[in-house]
Amino acid sequence: MSVAHLGAAGTPETADGGPATTTTLLVPRRRQRTSLARRRMRRAGLLFAAPGLLLYGLVVLWPMVQSVQFSFYKWNGVGASVWVGLDNYINFFADPVLRSTLGNVLVLIVFFALLPIALGLVSAALITSSKRPGMGVYRWIFFLPQVLTSVVIALVFKRMYAPEGPINEALRAVGLGALAQNWLGDFTWALPAVGLIGTWGAFGFCMVLFIAGASSIPPELYEAARMDGAGPVREFFTVTLPGLRGQLAIALTLTITGALRAFDLIWITTRGGPGTSTLTPSVALYKAAFVNPNVGQAAAIGVVMAVLCMIIAVVITRVSEKE
Repeated sequence: MSVAHLGAAGTPETADGGPATTTTLLVPRRRQRTSLARRRMRRAGLLFAAPGLLLYGLVVLWPMVQSVQFSFYKWNGVGASVWVGLDNYINFFADPVLRSTLGNVLVLIVFFALLPIALGLVSAALITSSKRPGMGVYRWIFFLPQVLTSVVIALVFKRMYAPEGPINEALRAVGLGALAQNWLGDFTWALPAVGLIGTWGAFGFCMVLFIAGASSIPPELYEAARMDGAGPVREFFTVTLPGLRGQLAIALTLTITGALRAFDLIWITTRGGPGTSTLTPSVALYKAAFVNPNVGQAAAIGVVMAVLCMIIAVVITRVSEKE
């Protein structure tokens, strides 16, 4: 009797006489403790990130806001500013010189993005499919431009493209002296000549990126493709290329935005000339800001380029994520 009585007294009962569970009382308390702990962790994380966020806001976000503000004014950087609304943006697309920069960028995208990616894919496929000695040296040679600064690369190629440079001397040595010319001073060949510098500079990066991606593809996929009778070309398009979707998205984003932002390479080699044949938005922005001061126009060019880069990055990311 005493044991049964103690058991009945120690067990909570519901209205109908059944035992009530204590879980309904403990769960809300546990949830409250968990939510409180998460709030404390978030606050601690924000405190640790606050210095970096503050620095990022001062160095990046605030100048961006100022650039958008300046783009609605006509200002030489010294005197009084005049509100012009959207005139700077309209002038960017209406002015023939500024509008030509977009056409030049399209040509540079071919040399800065499409050619390096195509060459990088072919090189990665050849290197990963054959284990011959010397492949490490081959990769090191073509990755060398990523180690050098763009200023050094521009100065080297400026000397090579000179009228008495190695390229023209080589043409004369093989009897093709009629083709020798001032490559960076010709209206027709200046932009492709600069573009080839970008191809050489970006090729090594794309190749190493694709080699790293191809090495992570399961070998079983290649074995299954060979069992189905796939040759090297079909194996590349059915196994290697789909397996490099993420690396392709990274390469496209970085190289296309790099073509849009190209400045130092152009400025050191041609300064946008001859005429406007190699003028890019970044060079036009620099000239508008410092050569013929029009800070509002320079800010408008910067805002347009930033928006274009963001749109390109978002589109490439969305497309690459689709199955």
